[in-house]
Amino acid sequence: MRSHTLLSTTIAFSAAAAVALTVPAARRAPAVMRVDFGKTITTTAPAYNARIGPVADPAIKEFIIPITHDTVELAKGVKYEGWTFGGTVPGPVIRVREGDLVRIKVVNKAPMPHSIDFHAARIPANVAYRMINPGDTVSFQFTASDPGAYMVHCGTPPVTMHIMQGMYFAIIVDPRDCWGTKADKEFVLVQSEFYTTKDSTTGAITPDWQAAMRKNASYVVFNGRAGQYKESPLKVDVGDRVRFFVVNAGPSFNSDFHVVGAVFDRVYPDGNPDHVLEGVQTYMVPAGGGAVFETVFDKNASGEGLYPFVTHSFADAEKGAVGIIQVGTPKVFATMSH
Repeated sequence: MRSHTLLSTTIAFSAAAAVALTVPAARRAPAVMRVDFGKTITTTAPAYNARIGPVADPAIKEFIIPITHDTVELAKGVKYEGWTFGGTVPGPVIRVREGDLVRIKVVNKAPMPHSIDFHAARIPANVAYRMINPGDTVSFQFTASDPGAYMVHCGTPPVTMHIMQGMYFAIIVDPRDCWGTKADKEFVLVQSEFYTTKDSTTGAITPDWQAAMRKNASYVVFNGRAGQYKESPLKVDVGDRVRFFVVNAGPSFNSDFHVVGAVFDRVYPDGNPDHVLEGVQTYMVPAGGGAVFETVFDKNASGEGLYPFVTHSFADAEKGAVGIIQVGTPKVFATMSH
């Protein structure tokens, strides 16, 4: 009887040991990518870094986003007190994949209340987008269910003021099965407007609320600064397929995105590659919207050279929404006037 009991105990112990060996593997915590944008700050010199790398593998992605008030540059030599996510205008780019769990922690280090609004998230606004007082934090999570290029912004009233002060950035949600093509280079371009006036006493550049209400912008820009990509072009190689994630932060104007000397062979108006448009010259991105553009700089077509990109609403381009794509190492001609 004792032998039977001993044998039973041994079998039970062995079974328990087997379970103990398999449970940790089954319960192993999934990989998590964590980024603190208070420490990982987007490069803005000599120009805002528009280049974006591929989406990271971990299916759980955590982001810490500080809100601050910082001095930014609206045009060459024009300093301005911006309200920022992560210390820059626009704030940092977030890139995730369809199906990822996205965890957000927003820390308000500014002297006034702010908030955050993710256009890519299906989540109750009262849960995630509530007011964050100075020194407070809000945390929430969502599943990135909808691929595309999306705007993130402050939603604190008056929303126009908070956006025109610089409180926006892009989140890219890649389709689970990718975009259908392989891009050699990828860039994020966020169009926006600034409304400013010059203080007659101090000479400081300050916000102009009345100009914003009249939609009389002082600057219309890509990635926070007028004309920066004319002096620091986006560089690609001959033969590259180049993908642009274009988000329009507004607060009020459309973006009529166009590359001079090229045609978009693919435009994704949303995140579904099955909805792709082909052979597009110019495509409108509304305020608060985003779209994805692709073109190929083929050797025997749009090959080596300089290619301006603009909003084709040229009154806005004249206010700074223009840049250059440099393909290869072309000779620079004095007649490049965009």
